[in-house]
Amino acid sequence: MKKFNYAWVIAFILLAVLGAAYLTTERTRAPKEVAVLPATKDDLIVVNFPLPNSTVTNPMTISGEARGGWYFEAQFPVKIYDANGKLLGDTAATAEGEWMTENYVPFKAAINFTAPSTETGVLVLEKDNPSGLPEHANELSIPVRFAAQENVSAVGTKVKLYFYDPKLDQGPGGAQCSRNGLVAVFRVIPKTSTPLTDTIKLLLRGALTQGEKDRGITTEFPLSGVTLEKATITDDVAALTFSDPENRTGGGSCRVGILWFQIEATAKQFPSVQSVRFMPEELFQP
Repeated sequence: MKKFNYAWVIAFILLAVLGAAYLTTERTRAPKEVAVLPATKDDLIVVNFPLPNSTVTNPMTISGEARGGWYFEAQFPVKIYDANGKLLGDTAATAEGEWMTENYVPFKAAINFTAPSTETGVLVLEKDNPSGLPEHANELSIPVRFAAQENVSAVGTKVKLYFYDPKLDQGPGGAQCSRNGLVAVFRVIPKTSTPLTDTIKLLLRGALTQGEKDRGITTEFPLSGVTLEKATITDDVAALTFSDPENRTGGGSCRVGILWFQIEATAKQFPSVQSVRFMPEELFQP
């Protein structure tokens, strides 16, 4: 009678154990990260930031490079839409070099957009097409994800600053110097117990992005020497006390009116403010 060969049994068991271990490792192994390449179109434009499907915040900075033919007068339009096709904001990207060339020219843009109602959206960079002819049109679309509102709240408070766009306020004789020209741009301020004070102080700095300036948004702020000394809210009235040692808040009724409207609208975004009182009362007067 032949002896039972235990060596083959042991070898079989070892192979089975090793095979099971290998399968378990493969199933639990973390998937390899796939590099996300910059969006590009027709060897005409490359966007380095944001990358496709990345999470974007407001305001959003855009950078890349495009061949000279993508520009007109060193600019081209940039727009952002939500997943439903609603336009949330637009601006102009600006060349950072001589654009009248067939070579790639770096560009930058900054865009503010209204709060989206969808988690995703599309950033569209359009070839500037002054002719309006469809055969000359081209665009690069980049899918993006919007940062969750709670993420913004974790680091600060989203506020609106009101500036002025004369294109929105035209009438007989030109700009009407009215509230119709006010435009809100969004900023995030650090968490604070004095949001009204901090927001008005930020407005007085007059810090517009290049993209906002390219859209035609203007402001005379900052005014030399003008500071907010105190802000209080009583019975829905915001009393704003300013210092103006150089008498910079006076002038013509148009100029003064726009300055007044900017501060008033920025203050009244807060639910507890229904009206605004300027102190001393002779400030911001024609």
